[in-house]
Amino acid sequence: MTKLLFGLVSLLCGNILMAQPAFLGTEDVAGGFSSPVSVTNAGDGSDRLFVTQQGGQIKVVENGVHLPTPFLDISGVITSGGERGLLGLTFHPNYASNGFFYVNYTDAQGDTVVARYSVSAQDANVADPASAFTILTFEQPFGSHNGGDLHFGPADGYLYISSGDGGGDPMVSQNTTSLLGKILRIDVNSDDFPAEPDRNYAIPADNPFVGTGGADEIWVTGLRNPWRFSFDRVSGDLFIGDVGEDSWEEFNHVPATSMGGENFGWPCFEGPDFSGVQGCDVTDPNTLPLAALSHTEPGTNYCTAVGGYRYRGQDYLGLSGWYLFTDWCDGTFFAARQVNNNWQVFNMGTLVGGFAVTGMGEDENGELHAVAWSGLLKITGPDDLIFADGFE
Repeated sequence: MTKLLFGLVSLLCGNILMAQPAFLGTEDVAGGFSSPVSVTNAGDGSDRLFVTQQGGQIKVVENGVHLPTPFLDISGVITSGGERGLLGLTFHPNYASNGFFYVNYTDAQGDTVVARYSVSAQDANVADPASAFTILTFEQPFGSHNGGDLHFGPADGYLYISSGDGGGDPMVSQNTTSLLGKILRIDVNSDDFPAEPDRNYAIPADNPFVGTGGADEIWVTGLRNPWRFSFDRVSGDLFIGDVGEDSWEEFNHVPATSMGGENFGWPCFEGPDFSGVQGCDVTDPNTLPLAALSHTEPGTNYCTAVGGYRYRGQDYLGLSGWYLFTDWCDGTFFAARQVNNNWQVFNMGTLVGGFAVTGMGEDENGELHAVAWSGLLKITGPDDLIFADGFE
């Protein structure tokens, strides 16, 4: 682990138990993708993987074969390029019976749209493009910091959506009347706004800003660009990779026991540092990250946090319970685990290379995959203990 990362984790968590971590590796699964940004599964027992391409296509990988026909192609309704495009995909918990899945994209005006689509009745590998149903839209002031990830909570069944600060005034992340710079939480199985065609969802009654004058959709605040987040499929814990600006890349943790409302500090704090931005105070709320990567660490090139997953598969039991994450520019992977109230974080080395990995995801069995360059990779690890010296 790098010196400054150890320093930050020690600051956050107390003493770190030093041990030599064993290897991580990758296996090629499929290739031929164009600007892939995410990978996920449908949870329908088919064992297929679905790769989201920024240009507007969702591709299917079945039995290791990249099928040529897109599952869905919405390239005609999106704006793509830079940080815009088709950015996220998730399947309804009851997809096997209702055929619903959800996408997050920037539309022709560059604004965020979360929409529901349905699989076609004729072919399980092709969706119905005419089934588009808008769930939520909100304006984006500029073309950057769109967030764009979305997942269903494993315990509550609500849809969680990541939103960046939009690349404009970063203080919107602290503004609880704005949906920008947040993780949002909505109920897509009901509709509290029947008269509003662009708001087809309900507000969970226990969302933290309900009845406070803030936006009812907000779950947590103070984020800059939460490009990728995930849930632990066993515990329900939420992990967020938040892309930094000048100093730090953050990886944040929200325990499953949380009632929401965490404030991760942006723009008043970046990592552990107070920014001094006008309108901020050093005593402002700032939930510290579980780990952060310093832009100034010698020999590194950290610039874009890529949040990963806590491993819950069966192929590599030595990784069980470890949260894996990386940085897009640098390419180094890290493994972190929580022991009591402390986080232990280890540098696992460069698996793929810099400017490669844009997202990670699970298959139906909890095995981890990553999309990098034009390929889909499976992340491999030790079969027993993660530590070469036997510490566990």
